[in-house]
Amino acid sequence: MTSATERLAAFAADLRFETIPEPVVRKTEDLLVDWFGSAVAGHGSRPVESIKRFAQAMGPGDGPSELIIDRRGTSPYLAALANAAASHVAEQDDVHNGSVFHPATVVFPPALAVAQALGASGQQLLTASVVGYEVGIRVGEFLGRSHYRVFHTTGTAGTLAAAAAVGKLLGLDARQMLHAFGSAGTQSAGLWEFLRTAADSKQLHTAHAAAAGLMAAYLARDGFTGAADILEGPQGMAAGMSSDADPARLVDGLGSRWATAETSFKYHASCRHTHPAADALLLVMHTHGLRPEHIARVVTHVHQGAIDVLGPVVQPSTVHQSKFSMGTVLGLVAQFGHAGLAEFDQHFLSQATQSLREKVEMVLDAEVDAAYPKRWIGKVTVTTTDGRVLQGRVDEPKGDPGNTLSRQEITDKAIRLATYSGGATQAEMHQAVEALWNVAAWPKVGALLS
Repeated sequence: MTSATERLAAFAADLRFETIPEPVVRKTEDLLVDWFGSAVAGHGSRPVESIKRFAQAMGPGDGPSELIIDRRGTSPYLAALANAAASHVAEQDDVHNGSVFHPATVVFPPALAVAQALGASGQQLLTASVVGYEVGIRVGEFLGRSHYRVFHTTGTAGTLAAAAAVGKLLGLDARQMLHAFGSAGTQSAGLWEFLRTAADSKQLHTAHAAAAGLMAAYLARDGFTGAADILEGPQGMAAGMSSDADPARLVDGLGSRWATAETSFKYHASCRHTHPAADALLLVMHTHGLRPEHIARVVTHVHQGAIDVLGPVVQPSTVHQSKFSMGTVLGLVAQFGHAGLAEFDQHFLSQATQSLREKVEMVLDAEVDAAYPKRWIGKVTVTTTDGRVLQGRVDEPKGDPGNTLSRQEITDKAIRLATYSGGATQAEMHQAVEALWNVAAWPKVGALLS
């Protein structure tokens, strides 16, 4: 009998565009456009620019793959590295609930870079992207909740997602794909400790995952071997990184359940763990006509994962760290109805935001915790200055599959992100996004902005 890891590798190697259901193809196009906006939004970010400078110092000043934030060509490896860092800093890239994994930022950068280098078609790019999503999501689900308490799943499962996507473009067979998984998995990394001191590591996690996965796939094509049982083996990823790993999750519904289509878009520019409570607070405020000055206290009823990730951030000192502060996010939402890039940049340290931040408390809720990670329920209890106690609940935050963004909303979001960062003009983004909506018809994948 073949192992679950072998079956997953065979699925990745054998998937054909013609067998992907049309709604999944359309969703992948949505995810690609959404990712592109986040990638351009990385322009000018200090940690992203640092990684970009490293990439430029290490490697060719010209090449077939597009470094999106400055529109230069470079090698596939370095383009994947820099673009993966760029697309994760605005905190608006997508997320898959059940795996607590951000697929776009570790799948599209290496897939796009290699597709550009190979002259692959749009259909080949989309197929490789679906492979990356399906593999990465299942690895994240396999590693489980215990893994996420310490490890940033996007950095760990992301190496295998990147390897799968690139391996598909390189035409790896099932055995080669398994070797690529082995080499990717042994490089898996990413720890949450960076949040306590507002370090830049989150961009390094995605940059490393994308580049390491790409390298693993290219090495496998060249005959380089990797551990055959990197996920389930006695000294593999689960053994070292999880106490609740479930091998059945690696092959759950392969070919019939399309995890890509389960992926959520991010409406607020913050950690996804804040979104359910933010939407629930907005519901209470809209229903009862509340203004920020009417709020005396907000209790957010959350899952343990939210406490694990957000709990260490007590007094955020940077814009990026503030996106992991439940109180800051809810303070911005209460004031502006949305926690976007401008709201964080201009108001995360304002007196009004800090005052509201101190009124927010996270409390573990049994119902919410039991539903997580498959469902991210938002529940808040708001006490008003006149003594009322009001309840709010949201079962599907904005952006979830059952409350998704339309293509117009995705387009508007991408243009808003790009123009705010200065990475592209509104006209340039309109042109690029309109082209991307037709990516399946592209005979050859070229530069998106250059």
